[in-house]
Amino acid sequence: MGAPNLNGSDTIFQWKGIPQPGQLVPLGLQHVVAAVVGIITPAILVSNTCGLSEAEKTLMIQVSLILTALATLLQLFPIFGRIGAGLPVIMGISFAYIPTLQAIGTEFDMATILGAEIVGGCVAIIFGIFVKWIRPLFPPLVTGTVIFTIGLSLYPTAVKYMAGGAGTPIFGTPKSWLVALVTLAVVFILTNFTKGIFKLGAILIGMIVGYIVSLPLGLVDFAGVGTSQWVALPQFMPFEIKFVPAACVSLGIVYVVNAVQTIGDLSSTTMGGMDRMPTDKELAGGIMGQGVMSILGAFFGGLPAATYSQNVGIVTVNRVINRAVFALAALILLVAGLMPKFASLLTTIPQSVIGGATISVFATITMTGIRMITEGGFTPRKSSVVGLSVALGVGITQVSGCLAGEGFPSWVNTVFGSSSVVVATLMAIILNLVLPKENAKK
Repeated sequence: MGAPNLNGSDTIFQWKGIPQPGQLVPLGLQHVVAAVVGIITPAILVSNTCGLSEAEKTLMIQVSLILTALATLLQLFPIFGRIGAGLPVIMGISFAYIPTLQAIGTEFDMATILGAEIVGGCVAIIFGIFVKWIRPLFPPLVTGTVIFTIGLSLYPTAVKYMAGGAGTPIFGTPKSWLVALVTLAVVFILTNFTKGIFKLGAILIGMIVGYIVSLPLGLVDFAGVGTSQWVALPQFMPFEIKFVPAACVSLGIVYVVNAVQTIGDLSSTTMGGMDRMPTDKELAGGIMGQGVMSILGAFFGGLPAATYSQNVGIVTVNRVINRAVFALAALILLVAGLMPKFASLLTTIPQSVIGGATISVFATITMTGIRMITEGGFTPRKSSVVGLSVALGVGITQVSGCLAGEGFPSWVNTVFGSSSVVVATLMAIILNLVLPKENAKK
């Protein structure tokens, strides 16, 4: 077999080499479009939960863009031969942590989130080191149950945003719902009735249309944009960092779940783009890279990192695995992150636009969980594991104070009563271990 042509049109289907600009630029931009909403929205959601100022929100968006760029570059170009997967993936700030981050932010503050994030990053690194032995605890049934619960727990957030944002003067007003429904309609139509860049960028385009509709309705405030700098480096430790054991345990469990999700994303990438399963070294490196970037990000006010499933989907469809394509996407995000003016402009997006765009994302997360659960059929055993895990996880968090009565230490409510994901994860693991396996019927 001859040496590959590293300068020909087939370079995009190879790991190394530099594709032609006519291929490199659009393929790189494709990944930016697919990822950008997922990068900026968690920062907006968490900063609103913690009651941060507009300047602090701008900083978090800026850091989110920079961290996503650096995390992606780490996955493309591993360091020390072990940290980073060396695979074509986009890694950045993730929606999957939001329910737990909001629960911690509501009960404590941003400083506690960042402290828990550092501990969670350490958990991810340990998971990566021992991935071969820990992985059997998380078959598709357990992982699917957790992802399903994450999706369910995000719905109230999306609806509150669609209504204009809880506690705002426009909450529940007709104009808030008009903007949200227009945004949702555009996303729905483009997702289901178009192809190519319009389908891929459906959420981004929907937000742009919703933003335009918001302008004449007086829902956009540009007051903070004028005072923002054009270029600036992120600040080191812009927030205090506090370690609250109960919060650290809660987020640590979610990090384990997301490490399992990373295994799934890396496996989908290699199967879809390289026709093979990832090696143990690649899986370990990818998860350890996730942990390292989360720890680093915490010192700059960033949020936890994870692989982006939407970008994995692009790889499985077009089979483009050239790392230069992903590196270009990362560099574009890095440049955007170094411009506070751009980050500040993103903070002007009305909450109703964010809600209208993200409810479809949350629905997709939920359905991803269902798809994993029903893989190979839906059996009575699966029904027991999923049903009881979700019932306890979602039910406990919907009844405020049910774990805060006399006799319960305060940490019990923080760990188990504030995030449905934690309880659902633990229950799914335990039930999957104790319930007898079903015999294959063939």
